Amino acid sequence: QVQLMESGGGLVQPGGSLRLSCAASGSIFRVNAMGWYRQAPGKQRELVARIGGGGSTNYADSVKGRFTISNDNAKNTVDLQMNNLKPEDTAVYYCQTESRAGPLAPMRNYWGQGTQVTVSL
Repeated sequence: QVQLMESGGGLVQPGGSLRLSCAASGSIFRVNAMGWYRQAPGKQRELVARIGGGGSTNYADSVKGRFTISNDNAKNTVDLQMNNLKPEDTAVYYCQTESRAGPLAPMRNYWGQGTQVTVSL
């Protein structure tokens, strides 16, 4: 079992910045990838940013140039620096990881509880 703890959400004005953090703990043999997803009311959950074990990253087109994902494999953490926030960024943000609990265990997806980000005047 892998647990994810998210922090950093809140209310900011358009143009402001927030930094989301996520720490993974529990039975972790290897982390294959970590990422951030978000879901706004009435919409489907979408990928925001993802980082692989080798450091490769990908971003949703809507956040390129504004958001930066980073990780620390030694600490099993992943951060999302969000700059120049827009009202369209308002959503619940979820941390996600693909991890193995053992050398022969299957790769599984784990999700955090979510943290609210609201961008409004």
